[in-house]
Amino acid sequence: MALTRFGFIVTGDDFEQETGTTKFRMKVIGVSAPEKGVAVAKQMVADGVQLIELCGGFSPVWAGRIIEAIDYAVPVGVVAYGPESIDAMHALFAD
Repeated sequence: MALTRFGFIVTGDDFEQETGTTKFRMKVIGVSAPEKGVAVAKQMVADGVQLIELCGGFSPVWAGRIIEAIDYAVPVGVVAYGPESIDAMHALFAD
């Protein structure tokens, strides 16, 4: 089976965007809080998304909650940042 439906959930603001070709579709959904990612991931699975990636704004705790909430239906990956990026990431999210 080929990957044809990919989902990415990003923290920051609430939005939805989908793009792709006839062979590959990517849905990106933004959430204003990590806890909203649970419902989004469930809907993505219901919509046929085959793989979900979570942005680095999701902690390992929220990633685990999302994986459990979708009952391991599809693979879930998490973007990670190394120690060299910590200060710059903090600056981006400090208000």
